Amino acid sequence: MSAPPLLNSAGRRRSLVTLPGYLAGRPPRNKGLRYPPDPPTVEEIVAVMRQAGDGVHGARMRALVVLLWRAGLRINEALTLTEHDLEPGTGSVLVRHGKGGRRREVGMDPWGWEHLRPWLELRMALPVGPLLCVVEGRTRGRPWASDAARAQLRRVASKAGVRRRFAPHQLRHAHALELAHEGVPLNVIQRQLGHTNLGVTSTYLQGIDNAEIIATVHARRAPMIRASAGLRL
Repeated sequence: MSAPPLLNSAGRRRSLVTLPGYLAGRPPRNKGLRYPPDPPTVEEIVAVMRQAGDGVHGARMRALVVLLWRAGLRINEALTLTEHDLEPGTGSVLVRHGKGGRRREVGMDPWGWEHLRPWLELRMALPVGPLLCVVEGRTRGRPWASDAARAQLRRVASKAGVRRRFAPHQLRHAHALELAHEGVPLNVIQRQLGHTNLGVTSTYLQGIDNAEIIATVHARRAPMIRASAGLRL
């Protein structure tokens, strides 16, 4: 006689995948894989934001995207924010528990705050909890799981026609690369991203392609010397 099906609190059949320890002892499918820096373009990111929709799910997705892209947060840093960690007046976001438990404050531009605001207004009607939370069912207001956020981001990107890997960390790479293009010093980018050394930060800038490097170096000015000095030794 087979065992009765597992049911959740709502009386619906529960998947075994949701049980604690289901994947215990199994290595993740991407273990050992290293993905090259391949940040999405501005056009691709904006296409994903548009594809997210107009409802509460869409507003939450756009809020996640701007925190990853315009503030350069890690996915877990974004998902553990609270409303009290935001200071729109000064443009700052407080990360209480970054990688290694480190605390830091980062900046976010006015465009990012503008696209975060609709979610902040909707969030007021939900139970107190993390900034990015579950929006439906009995767990409304509870933390939004990282796996669920990643899966929804992939689905929206696919619908938007993005033909490349579109993961949360790719948006963080895009943030670093755009800051570099805008002439922001490397040590400021390091502090914004919460890196302990510049070597890690430099890997985020590998998305600069060869053509851009060649054009930049080719456009350098001639060396400045005194008018009286010649080339003869």
